[in-house]
Amino acid sequence: MILTFFDQFSSPYLLGIPLMLISMLMPTLLLPTPNNRWITNRLSTLQLWTINTITKQLMMPLNKPGHKWAIILTSLMMLLLMINLLGLLPYTFTPTTQLSMNMALAFPLWLATLLTGLRNQPTTSLGHLLPEGTPTPLVPALIMIETISLFIRPLALGVRLTANLTAGHLLIQLISTATITLLPIMPTVSILTTMILFLLTILEVAVAMIQAYVFVLLMSLYLQENI
Repeated sequence: MILTFFDQFSSPYLLGIPLMLISMLMPTLLLPTPNNRWITNRLSTLQLWTINTITKQLMMPLNKPGHKWAIILTSLMMLLLMINLLGLLPYTFTPTTQLSMNMALAFPLWLATLLTGLRNQPTTSLGHLLPEGTPTPLVPALIMIETISLFIRPLALGVRLTANLTAGHLLIQLISTATITLLPIMPTVSILTTMILFLLTILEVAVAMIQAYVFVLLMSLYLQENI
């Protein structure tokens, strides 16, 4: 069987059962379990500090009513962060390279923020569709454009996350394949590509963290518009 570069993005199966759900649940194994050394455990202290820092950053642009979403946004941030980072390990599968999963995360949360705004302040939420001072002849066109831009937000969230992770994984695989191929022919060039691959891996770790943060940050900004 001839493998292609895109085979790494296909969901693995075991006895005909897709393993995507298991791969999504694996990061939860890194969370500590309650015990007598909960406070004195260094790993637990580091994880608690990380969660507190992320929560503060996400809640900064939100006013007080939006703080009720802290658990949802922080949990989403930790889920995306751990899945993205674990997907960089060899022989692993990254669920966030699937557009279907990213849309399944983006669309319900975006819809929840939209319905929250329509329930609490319908006039202000609908007022975003028509900027103040718009000339009368441009009103229908602007309402249509703003409506399209509103409904395209979850698609932009899902496509952004999918495209960035997919491009990074493909680039790493291309450079690693070139490194192995050039090793017996041009060892010097192969060493140079190995250094590039190492730097690219560090960059991809940063991209995985930044994309998880951007996904949740944009979701919190959408929430801020509706509360």
